[in-house]
Amino acid sequence: MNRRALLASLLFAGFSLAPIGTHVVADEQPLFGYSTESSRAERQWEEKLRAIPSPDNLRAYMQHLSARPHHVGSPYDKANAEWIAAKFKEFGLDTHIEQFDVLFPTPKERIVELVDGGPKFVAKLQEPALTEDPTSDQQAEQLPTYNAYSIDGDVTAPLVYVNYGIPEDYEQLDRLGISVKGKIVIARYYHSWRGIKPKVAAEHGAIGCLIFSDPHEDGFMQGDTFPKGAYRPPDGVQRGSVADMPYYPGDPLTPGVGATKNAKRLKIEDAATITKIPVLPISYGDAQPLLAALTGPVAPAEWRGGLAITYHVGSGPAKVHLKVKSNWETKPIYDVIARIPGSAFPDEWVIRGNHHDAWVNGAEDPISGLVAVLEEARAAGELVKSGWKPKRTIIFCAWDGEEPGLLGSTEFAEEHYDELRAHAVAYINSDGNGRGYLNIEGSHTLEKFSNDIAHEISDPETKLSAWKRQQLHEIANAKTPEQREEIRKRTDLRIPALGSGSDYTAFLQHDGVAALNIGFGGEDGGGIYHSVYDDFYWFTHFSDTDFVYERALAQTGGTAVLRLADADLLPFEFGDFADTVQTYLKELKALSQKMQDDIKERNRELEEGVFKATNDPKRPLLPPPAEVVPPHLNFAPMENATDALTKSAADYRKALEQANSNGGAALASASLAEVNKLLIESERKLTNSEGLPNRPWFKHQLYAPGFYTGYAAKTVPAVREAIEQKQWKQADEAIVVVGHVLQGEAELISSAAAKLTAATAH
Repeated sequence: MNRRALLASLLFAGFSLAPIGTHVVADEQPLFGYSTESSRAERQWEEKLRAIPSPDNLRAYMQHLSARPHHVGSPYDKANAEWIAAKFKEFGLDTHIEQFDVLFPTPKERIVELVDGGPKFVAKLQEPALTEDPTSDQQAEQLPTYNAYSIDGDVTAPLVYVNYGIPEDYEQLDRLGISVKGKIVIARYYHSWRGIKPKVAAEHGAIGCLIFSDPHEDGFMQGDTFPKGAYRPPDGVQRGSVADMPYYPGDPLTPGVGATKNAKRLKIEDAATITKIPVLPISYGDAQPLLAALTGPVAPAEWRGGLAITYHVGSGPAKVHLKVKSNWETKPIYDVIARIPGSAFPDEWVIRGNHHDAWVNGAEDPISGLVAVLEEARAAGELVKSGWKPKRTIIFCAWDGEEPGLLGSTEFAEEHYDELRAHAVAYINSDGNGRGYLNIEGSHTLEKFSNDIAHEISDPETKLSAWKRQQLHEIANAKTPEQREEIRKRTDLRIPALGSGSDYTAFLQHDGVAALNIGFGGEDGGGIYHSVYDDFYWFTHFSDTDFVYERALAQTGGTAVLRLADADLLPFEFGDFADTVQTYLKELKALSQKMQDDIKERNRELEEGVFKATNDPKRPLLPPPAEVVPPHLNFAPMENATDALTKSAADYRKALEQANSNGGAALASASLAEVNKLLIESERKLTNSEGLPNRPWFKHQLYAPGFYTGYAAKTVPAVREAIEQKQWKQADEAIVVVGHVLQGEAELISSAAAKLTAATAH
């Protein structure tokens, strides 16, 4: 891996960072949202900022912050928050710590044992210390292996293997004639967020749930296991929350309001996000004897993992005893908030964040992302000392309580809902970092902006721009020739939509603040997620060992923050957005047609007595019941709205072209306050106060976590999920709601175009 010498010490030793002189050529394309003059100055400040982040600083920050376990409620969690606050103050930022009080259960008793159907076996439920890894032996401070927000329970029942434990797997079990009612299920991680697995199991009548890491996805089949390699060892366990966050994230007892000391709280038994059955995570070392004791049908081919056993589904004769008992206590969390006031528009806020709490030591998750934010703040502070004054207020945030359920960011976003709706321009999140490609996902009104930023960042190893390296990666991994051709020709790389799983959730999907999630990764491998082995030793041996990708993330986040803070015209763009919404509409139409065609085909097979059997001739699949073929959905409200959106985006593009003529001189001279206010409002317009059906906390009508995926995004969720769940009347109603929201967005964009034309006409 190549190292690059840092120039920051030279910059500060010999001369000011003030932007005197320039290497920018006269005919260089101005930055989006900037005049030629302001673009020239901005480029200089950005280049100076990108020279400041230091791999040595980033390493030192990580070593300090990951030195001890620092979960919610631990002494080192509070100490870390205070240390981060002191650093922000040292950098010259106005800093305070904001405290909330949240429900955070920790385990008192955990038992998993095989009591019938095989040799007596008691699961270890413990990750051993390793001599090579100096922080893995801090057992007295480590949280045990458990799933937060599992209900207490003490159950004994036959065991059933349910593959990934997602709805499709239960359909397969039904067709095999196997019920999980009154049983304990064992599911492997992946293919959904972990909290979905006990949720779906309970819906099918199970009374307990175990979740294990199968080596097929997360262990020796991926590579050498830790400490020899990066991957999960046999006794490694993935901790994690199983709160039903697709209903709402944050403190389970204070949905929709900040968890302040005086907040009204639900009773624990009334909290919708706490599981209905007890659940524990286990290692594949502990899972193997349980799975080996199962009989019944051999699992379908796609259900078989990497353990050296024949995977059976069950049930019987294996019977398992599962006990979970927790301390259900309220714990303080500490959000660290630091500000640089804006000089021209102090009431417009650009927000940058990453969480600081971890399940154990958390070097990769989250400290690898947080240290970049710290260096961004240091770099911004140095620019301020050298004469830079951001036009807009910049807020750096280190959130607490992300791991149990996005607690710190959600409580902050709920407590400051009205302020954020009034002032927040955008929220830029990260949640870890590593060696590899620059991944950006988020609001599609910021798709062009995110592509522009990626062009500015140099990949530390290849020396290509981060944008070019990502483009080549996407071309190599394209699934069809058509996709490959689009990636080659499209000016901007498409960015994925945001679902949930990190601290952007409340800002985007509850408050309606445009958001991006950024981070490098994809080449460092790894299987230490949420384990005791996610620590400084693992990171410095198997991830970004020279901290050059840490520096690259600091450069990326810092550049994005500066560019948003200083823009004459905020760099929201609606052509990519309208194109994406058109894509969503096509997907919904295709999904609706496929659902209808599938129902017709299955009904035809039933009528003709034709149905596919399993690979086990002794146990044929049971045929599904016939279904009523649904009527065609009326997509006209969305079709009309997306057409209006496309037209308004073209109007705004035309207004931009006019504003950018003559070097964008009009941008520098015009008062664009009213236009920028509308641009800030553009994400708010995509929300409504009623929220999504059955989960009103989620107010965004284009992006949400899937009700049965948890982290992964469902776009146009009210419509898409109604189709997937064959709720045709609800789908028709949702199409009308989404059409109305998109029509309002189109009107706002047209208004912004008109105001921009008027402001820059002279």
